[in-house]
Amino acid sequence: MPVAVLRGVTLDCADPQTLASFYGALTGMRTLFSSDGYVALTDDSAFALGFQKVDRYRAPQWPGQDVPPQLHLDFRADDVDELEELALRLGAVKPDHQPGDGRWRVLLDPAGHPFCLTP
Repeated sequence: MPVAVLRGVTLDCADPQTLASFYGALTGMRTLFSSDGYVALTDDSAFALGFQKVDRYRAPQWPGQDVPPQLHLDFRADDVDELEELALRLGAVKPDHQPGDGRWRVLLDPAGHPFCLTP
């Protein structure tokens, strides 16, 4: 029976270069491919994280649902405080609404996508 192997995830955004720079600095991933409309990052696992330019991009509103997030990324860290500080220095925003009773933290990337930091 065939098995599908997840090769990557692509996020819509207005500026692929800027968002790729943010996630590259956050994760240590490096550029695999880059064009005006698409950037892909990778690491030694061969997984790719892509960023695709979308005309008239509208950032998700979190926790609101007027423009709902259609996915979010979860990142594990040995030191969540340290990773949060790095993300904020790179341009992430920490919204006031933080579900999960402190078990994880929700941040918004520079394009407005929510992502979580977990221990």
